[in-house]
Amino acid sequence: MPTTYRPYDPDQLLLLPSSLKDWLPEGHLAWFVSDAIDALDLKAFHARYEGDGRRRQPYDPSMMVKVLVYAYASGVFSSRKIARSLEQDVAFRVLGADNFPAHRTIREFRQLHLSEFSSLFVQVVQLAREAGLVKLGRIGIDGTKVKANASKRKAMSYGRMREREQQLKAEIEALSRQAEQQDAAEDREHGADRRGDELPQELARREQRLEAIQAAKARLEERQREQDRQDGRSQDDEGNTRGPGGGVCKRPFGQPEAKAQDNFTDPQSRIMKTGNGFEQCYNAQAAVDESGLIVATEVIDAGNDSHHLVAMVQATHRNVGAMPRMSLADSGYASEANFAALEALQAPACVALAREDGKVRKIDPARHPATQRMAEWMSTDQGQAHYRRRKVIPEPVFGWIKQAMGFRQFSVRGLAPVNGEWNLVCLASNLRRMHRLGWVAA
Repeated sequence: MPTTYRPYDPDQLLLLPSSLKDWLPEGHLAWFVSDAIDALDLKAFHARYEGDGRRRQPYDPSMMVKVLVYAYASGVFSSRKIARSLEQDVAFRVLGADNFPAHRTIREFRQLHLSEFSSLFVQVVQLAREAGLVKLGRIGIDGTKVKANASKRKAMSYGRMREREQQLKAEIEALSRQAEQQDAAEDREHGADRRGDELPQELARREQRLEAIQAAKARLEERQREQDRQDGRSQDDEGNTRGPGGGVCKRPFGQPEAKAQDNFTDPQSRIMKTGNGFEQCYNAQAAVDESGLIVATEVIDAGNDSHHLVAMVQATHRNVGAMPRMSLADSGYASEANFAALEALQAPACVALAREDGKVRKIDPARHPATQRMAEWMSTDQGQAHYRRRKVIPEPVFGWIKQAMGFRQFSVRGLAPVNGEWNLVCLASNLRRMHRLGWVAA
């Protein structure tokens, strides 16, 4: 008996209109993202397009938001890949409902609405709180280095900038003299109608490079002046730099160290130490609830976490409407100022005092009383029991974002846009987690 197969006819036309509901199984992440976005307030996205008298109709912002959030949740971050997925991937086609925006449209929509995505992240956190998914018993606060949209090869140290600045000035002066001599010689030989274009082009390139270096040098100096003011340094009437105790400092006020660097592609990114060596990065911060949901975010341009513990606790309070019952953080956040501020806020915390190498910080109780109280609390069984939960709260979320979702580099440049994209990433991560927890949009 010959084998019979199930019917297969690729050229068969559909006899009845197809339904999008038949294209994906019930419970698919795309359906969840669509329902969740429908439950949010998108007025801020629509407001940009109201009453502008456009001839060409823009794409529906709710469709664009669903596509972008699902793209990030499924690990597709490139606008070109998103545009391709809208044609080739069933889930994307369902969310797009046969809309096919070009990659430039997707990129511009994301860039234009980064602040709105930040607000959307807060809305999702509040929904999770109302649904009882966010408990705020313990939160883990940590940071992870994410590569900037810039190469570290496009960075230059302050010392090298000073050397290159003088070199370019000398080259420009020599080329200017040479151009004048050549113009004079050509005028004598051929009249004033002839002119050489090669030397002016060389001059223009060097002048543009000099301007870029001088701008980067000025940014480093302004950054150093601000840091000096924060550290209590000042400049007296005679031009001497005075330290917090009034002594004269060797380094002039506002002059960076020779090794201080600035990047020409993304000046607000910084060289930071990562597991793969030193990279041009941003430091992405997150406060994570025990449910695995991110409740507060911030991106900073410093590799050191210590100044942002209190800010993350306060951001959690703003987003959720309540103070966490216990905040957990590693030794990178330990400082007298942080501990004193947490006590003033009446925000209990467990912060490690031992460094990664196991060495314990020496504490002077007279100068650092809040640090001494933290050390005493961390030596108790209760404090140790709380702190043991730290690694299993924020670190799996960072691992999920970087490994499962594949987010390892920002697509935008500048601190404010990067903050917006980080909120979009965390929004997508939260929706994936809420989908797994079985939350149903009302």
